[in-house]
Amino acid sequence: MPESGKGFMEDCGAVVLAAGKGVRMRSPLPKVLHELLGEPMLGLVLAALVPLFGRRVWSVIGHGADMVRACLADAPGYFVLQKEQLGTGHALQTVWPELEKAELRHVLVVNGDTPLLEPEMVRDFMEQSLLQEADLAFLTLTLKDPGSFGRVVRVNGRVKAIIEAKDYDPAEHGPESGEINAGLYFMRLRAVEPLLGHLGDNNKSREYYITDLVHLAAAAGLRVLGLNRGEGQGLLGVNDPWELAEAEERLRARLVLAKQREGALIRNPGAVRLGPWAEIAPGAEITGPCEIYGRSRVEAGAGVESHCWIKNSVVAEGARVRSFCHLEGARVGPRCVVGPFARLRPGAVLEEEAHAGNFVEMKKARLGRGAKANHLTYLGDAEVGAGANIGAGTITCNYDGAAKHKTSIGEGAFIGSNTALVAPVSVGDRALVGAGSVITGDVPEDALAVARGRQKNMPKRCKK
Repeated sequence: MPESGKGFMEDCGAVVLAAGKGVRMRSPLPKVLHELLGEPMLGLVLAALVPLFGRRVWSVIGHGADMVRACLADAPGYFVLQKEQLGTGHALQTVWPELEKAELRHVLVVNGDTPLLEPEMVRDFMEQSLLQEADLAFLTLTLKDPGSFGRVVRVNGRVKAIIEAKDYDPAEHGPESGEINAGLYFMRLRAVEPLLGHLGDNNKSREYYITDLVHLAAAAGLRVLGLNRGEGQGLLGVNDPWELAEAEERLRARLVLAKQREGALIRNPGAVRLGPWAEIAPGAEITGPCEIYGRSRVEAGAGVESHCWIKNSVVAEGARVRSFCHLEGARVGPRCVVGPFARLRPGAVLEEEAHAGNFVEMKKARLGRGAKANHLTYLGDAEVGAGANIGAGTITCNYDGAAKHKTSIGEGAFIGSNTALVAPVSVGDRALVGAGSVITGDVPEDALAVARGRQKNMPKRCKK
């Protein structure tokens, strides 16, 4: 998540409503922890708010609160527990004392299931609200199918109420206009505070709705604004798996297009999935299908071929990741070559011009400058010096059943094919290990080590 930026206004804060279970997601996971492109919904919402509010963000959590805290432990802002999930209005009542202690004048309220929220849109909404001196403003959309969203009721153009879909009665509230509540509010605390105590649960859900503040504010003569943004599909909340997948695709397309416009060459862009925090430098080349998530960075002049999966990894300038590679927590240095069909696990590091070829797996291992492991090799808990060559079928046997141990291979060393290096063990600079050896002791510099049974040739006996 991006670092906290300078707040939009010193006396403004934000509240994120993130306490719901999300029954329609059909999952035990808290709704706001469902992911888009590898990032939880709530994390995406917070990332959109941080540039405007800094740490002045309060997330109201409830269902799965411990899971939410653990998942977003490093997120800026504060968590407020709603012990009983009695509705969005009750959530606002729960967090209100914290807003008062912060001496805020205005507060933005947004749902935690709106992962496509963008800072520019939020800023524009608040600026319009302040310009028109609204006591309570909210965003509205106009949809052909309003579905389960709250309906906006106007009389002679003036907002009178928001009625939840299950409570809407055309005979009482008038014919539907298609205008719905987007779930984004901006309110002046002093104006709204007297209304909080009047929220009730006289509805089919027996919940306290934040939407009832609109009716109460209008009845009290406050300035209430419903600012319409047309269809604005990106503002709709995620309520079920289908909507989650649809929102994820919108976000994917937005992120890929942004990188293309910045100067990255992305081939087959419809099959490329980029995480929100992934960095693809201008001049980098990506070919879909591939997936790049987390804090990954692909630098200028680097190339990632098709069918690769990359997370929290760096591919430096001039490096090439060939097809069908899996990288997680790895660093690929300048002008390195990886794959095809290589797996770099957390802690894998390739220094400049190193090679990790087909069916090579690395974990907590380093290949020094120009070192090569080109075929069928496992390097775990290993340090390989510059210019060393690792033959096909080599294994660093790093686990003895109880603990992991390290293997060190010196600069310019040559490890013959089908060798097992039983850690802890060290092979010195420029040493040569014969093919098929099982090395259990250290090998000095410039030495030849052969650890295998002597070949015996015996007469072939044939049955008559």
